[in-house]
Amino acid sequence: MSRKIPLAWLQLTRERTRLLVALAGIAFANILMFMQLGFQDSLYYSNVRFHSSLQGDIVLISNQSSSLISMKSFSQRRLFQTLDFPEVEAVHPIYLDFTSFKNPETGHPRTIFVIGFNPQSNVFDIPGVRENQKKLTLPDTILYDRASRLEFGPIAREFNAGKSVFAEVRLRRIKVAGLFMLGTSFGADGNMMTSDVNFLRIFNLRQSGLIEVGLIKLKPGTNAQVVAQKIRQYLGSDISVMTKQEYIDFERNFWANNTAIGFIFTLGAIMGFIVGTVIVYQILYTEVADHLSEYATLKAIGYSHKYLLNVILQEALILALLGYIPGFAFAIFLYQKARDATLLPIFMTVDRSIIVLILTVVMCFFSGVIAVRKLRAVDPADIF
Repeated sequence: MSRKIPLAWLQLTRERTRLLVALAGIAFANILMFMQLGFQDSLYYSNVRFHSSLQGDIVLISNQSSSLISMKSFSQRRLFQTLDFPEVEAVHPIYLDFTSFKNPETGHPRTIFVIGFNPQSNVFDIPGVRENQKKLTLPDTILYDRASRLEFGPIAREFNAGKSVFAEVRLRRIKVAGLFMLGTSFGADGNMMTSDVNFLRIFNLRQSGLIEVGLIKLKPGTNAQVVAQKIRQYLGSDISVMTKQEYIDFERNFWANNTAIGFIFTLGAIMGFIVGTVIVYQILYTEVADHLSEYATLKAIGYSHKYLLNVILQEALILALLGYIPGFAFAIFLYQKARDATLLPIFMTVDRSIIVLILTVVMCFFSGVIAVRKLRAVDPADIF
């Protein structure tokens, strides 16, 4: 008969207000974990979109470069030396830098990320680049990232309306020849692309041939790891040689380990877990304390401590599942608001939803195990 009575559910629902407060607390903890993990994933994903778009197998950068926002130049002759290897099919020098982009409506300048490359080569797998890159052969033309922040001006809207769009970049008047879609990141609020020749016109104090990234495309069937090791030994220690995946991991590790942002997001998720644990513990402890005489009676008539522990853990599981649902729903709403406000890629993923659900269940079970300790030493004779 005891198995047919939903004792855990009846105890939780006996005081509806307490139950709602408990669910609100768990939902808050879930939202905190969802937001911190969402921002963390957005941090990593947004900052490696450039790396992921590269149409090549091996990447060369200066050994003094630490991330995309802190690149150091090296001679493109080092890149061309890799053509000595029979496995290398083609090489592509890429220029990177930040400069001032003046809003054509307000005149306010804002820092923009500039990418320079040979428009005759297919270097990037980015929507809008391949179909427009031939236009960059004209002087003082650029491609503008339609996903840049609105502070740069209504560039994309006016271009889509068929208007000729001009802007001032580093005191030089340029024309927007097309749009592409890369997106903002924690390191760049906006992006533009241009030819290597136009790049050197904009950055007229830079020396030609000093590049930030060297991209190597290998012949089909070639092992990138093996060739990268050969090139590493050939070029020496002044150049960092990485496969494309290693280059992506290099950037991710920088943001995760060398900046405060990655640590803050991780700490926020941990704090959400701790806050939820404390809230659930207080609720379950109060439940145990309020029903101590009933539990003592159950012990007196033969129910084991294991049975009582199961009741508390059932309450913990019910709280975890019921509290997770509103937390999940509200997190999706906040993701949308944050995405609209920051233009960062903040989306709900299946993996994250499962991780937070597991953390919620563990959080509630852990709280239940702590709260039930009071029952272990309870003596029916003392209660009555």
